[in-house]
Amino acid sequence: MSSGLSHKYNNRCYIQDVTGDELKSARKASSWTQAQAAARLGVTQAYLSMVERGERAVSSELASRAVEVFEVPATALPLSEYRPRAHHAGFFQTMLGSLGYPGFAYLRGSVRLNPVELLMDALDSDDLDSRVTEALVWLPLAYPHLNWDWLTANAKLRDRQNRLAYVIELARQAAEKAGSSQLEAELAARVAKLEPSRLVKEDTLCRESMTQAERVWLREHRPKSAEHWNLLTDLGVEQLDHVVL
Repeated sequence: MSSGLSHKYNNRCYIQDVTGDELKSARKASSWTQAQAAARLGVTQAYLSMVERGERAVSSELASRAVEVFEVPATALPLSEYRPRAHHAGFFQTMLGSLGYPGFAYLRGSVRLNPVELLMDALDSDDLDSRVTEALVWLPLAYPHLNWDWLTANAKLRDRQNRLAYVIELARQAAEKAGSSQLEAELAARVAKLEPSRLVKEDTLCRESMTQAERVWLREHRPKSAEHWNLLTDLGVEQLDHVVL
C-alpha cells in the first residue's frame, strides 16, 4: 500500500509528526470512508473528522493505531524516552522475528517494536545470546531509515557508542560485500559521525560475563575494526549467515 502517511514515515520515521491531512490521505489510499476508518481506529467518525480537518491533534494513541491499521513501517512505531529495562527470555528473538529477521522467522508474532528501540535495548544489555548479537547487524540493513538522532543520543548517554559503531560498521561491510554501494556509503557516514565520541575504555559486544581467559584471547584475535572500537569480540562479517540484503 502506498500513501502520504507511509511515504513520510519511510523518510522521517517520526510517528509524532503525523498530521490530520496525512491521516486523511492514508484513509483515502485504503479506499475507506470516514466511518469505516473510524471503526478500525477505535474512534468516532465525528472525532476523526475533526482530526482530519486539523481541529484536533493526532494523539500518540491514535498514531499508534494508525501504524497497524494503515500498515505503515515498523520505524513509525512510537518512541519514548529510553530507560533500561529487564526482558523476558526470548524477548529479542521474538521481536527480531516479528520485524522479519530470517534467523528468527519461526518466532514471528503480531507485536512489533520500533527497530531503533530494539537495537538500543540490545546494545544496552550486558549479555545477549550470540545469535541475537549477530542479528543486530541486520537491523541497519533492513531498516536504513532509523531515527539515528534518537539512537545516537541514547547510545552516548549510556556509553554504548562503541557498540553501536561496531554494529553499523559490520552492516557497512555486509552492504559492501553485497555490492550495495549507496547503503554502504550511508552506513560509513554513520560510523564516521560516531568517531569523535569513540570511548577509550575497553568493552564487550554485549557479553560481559566472558571469562578473563577469553578476554585475553580476544585482545589478540579480534578483528581490526573491533580493536579500533575497543571491543572484545570475534564477530566478523563472515559469520553473519542470516544478514542478507
